[in-house]
Amino acid sequence: MMVLDASAVVGWIMPDETGIDLDAVIAGGEPLLAPWLMWIELRNILIVSERRGRLPAGMADQIADSVDALGVTLDTAASSPVVMDLARRHGLTGYDALYLELALRHGATLATLDGKLRAAAKAEGVAVVG
Repeated sequence: MMVLDASAVVGWIMPDETGIDLDAVIAGGEPLLAPWLMWIELRNILIVSERRGRLPAGMADQIADSVDALGVTLDTAASSPVVMDLARRHGLTGYDALYLELALRHGATLATLDGKLRAAAKAEGVAVVG
């Protein structure tokens, strides 16, 4: 099982970014998981990219649909005390701690391009891609 954070997805979908080879992950059939927040974060990134001219008009919708078609399971069952503890101990935002909590809870690998989140995951014994 692999938890995807928004940075990993953006690095995969944006034409001017490089990142994790999610094509290989998808081809491997590994179940994909993300906190519900990733759905919102991704759409915000796409609409801002469209406004700034990084994406042509309408492409944001196509990309969002493509990501939705991946079948990422969106989790809503985070433990607030654990998220708060992880954020405090590792100096993470609540958003990033949510991804880490999910990976810990499911014993999953975390796919992220975020350096601080990567370091926190490694400190917690979570396998990291990215």
